[in-house]
Amino acid sequence: MKEELRYLTFALGKGRLADKTLELLESIDITCEEMKDKNSRRLIFVNEELKLKFFLAKNPDVPTYVEYGAADIGVVGSDIIREENRRVYEVLDLGFGKCRMCVCGRPEARELLQHHEMIRVASKYPNIAKDYFYNRKHQTVDIIKLNGSVELGPIVGLSDVIVDIVETGSTLRENGLGVLEEVCPISARMIVNQVSMQMEAERIKKIIGMLREKIS
Repeated sequence: MKEELRYLTFALGKGRLADKTLELLESIDITCEEMKDKNSRRLIFVNEELKLKFFLAKNPDVPTYVEYGAADIGVVGSDIIREENRRVYEVLDLGFGKCRMCVCGRPEARELLQHHEMIRVASKYPNIAKDYFYNRKHQTVDIIKLNGSVELGPIVGLSDVIVDIVETGSTLRENGLGVLEEVCPISARMIVNQVSMQMEAERIKKIIGMLREKIS
């Protein structure tokens, strides 16, 4: 008697990331018609034929779902992976959602970065900011966690600089700010639960292999 396949579960970051991921998965014949209904109130979407489940989550939560095995596979930006630092395998750079994590501020703040002075840094990404300043620049800084528009930090005098994601840089320019240093490039990545990678190695590696072929 053939052993019944268990479902493989994907956690996708909501928004553009999920849309691009589903597009990419469709290109390797992994589809989920239910997810195309924008009016659906469902939380879990199923492809019975392929024994796959999908759900949408807030981006910062995706690595948590994957680490704890609620999802076998996740797709999320590398900024979230670095910030959350969860025990997951990062297996593939999907090549979309590209942007940069940067230190930004007024032009005169550039000097503060060169002289290793004690400065205040506002960021939605305190762990990435801390790692960059402490471990790469060896500069002691006071890090302030913000959840909203971090560009306000230097404008209202809360911080000297910010660490944030930059796509076009237009918001920065409109507010008299600019990129002072680049921390790291960012893109969408596929992550896998550590136990799933062993238990479902064949199925997961097949998906990774097909995706790799598509994006190379």
